[in-house]
Amino acid sequence: MGYRTWSTGDTVSAADFSSYIANQCLFVFASTTARDAAITSPSEGMFAYNSDANQLFYYDGSAWVEASLTADITDVLTAANSSMAGGGSSGSISISADVNNTTSATATASDYVLIEDVDDSNATRKALISDITALVPQGDLTGLTAGNLVDITAATGPVPTIDVDLSEASTSTTDGDGDFFVVVDAANAQYKLTKANIALSGFDNDSGFAAGTVTSVTGTSPIASSGGTTPAISVDPTDAQFILSNQVFVG
Repeated sequence: MGYRTWSTGDTVSAADFSSYIANQCLFVFASTTARDAAITSPSEGMFAYNSDANQLFYYDGSAWVEASLTADITDVLTAANSSMAGGGSSGSISISADVNNTTSATATASDYVLIEDVDDSNATRKALISDITALVPQGDLTGLTAGNLVDITAATGPVPTIDVDLSEASTSTTDGDGDFFVVVDAANAQYKLTKANIALSGFDNDSGFAAGTVTSVTGTSPIASSGGTTPAISVDPTDAQFILSNQVFVG
């Protein structure tokens, strides 16, 4: 029958009471059994409260339907900077993390990232960025540029080949241009060795020289040598020629 505004002195008939007043009241009953016994012909839109179970019902035209004492969520809104995304209406909604909401250009902007563990009931956890970085496989190289004394035979891929090419060094014939030699020992340890610290005995003596020992001395007349490791050096006067220049002898 809808809603009616009453004025002072209006007569309320039995029909008016049933159609206007009764339909627009909230009835309170001790139980649903007491409600059904009292209201045998409910009208659509009637409300009845069940006091023993604290339940509120409305009649939808064919049955009593329990109404929630708390309002349903009609929508979920998230702030522009929120990391949550939601949607849905009524009593059931879904809320999930929106990892695409914000972007950072540097890893130092955050300490953790969200991960999901499929082996642990899809549990969501936070992991340190530093721990994850150690597990991430590194990408292949797409190209390398060689500098001086460096040769690259494989510039792409996960394992490029890089060699030192000393043949590219500048050529010098001046002793003062170099102070060191690059050397490698038997254990493949690398050093730079000064020229002053290189012993002649460390080189291959392919001529048979003995360090500190004279093996042969020869002379040109009038100088003579006896030879051997300790040669005797002498001058033969019979082969000598004396040249006097601008000398005066008085006798």
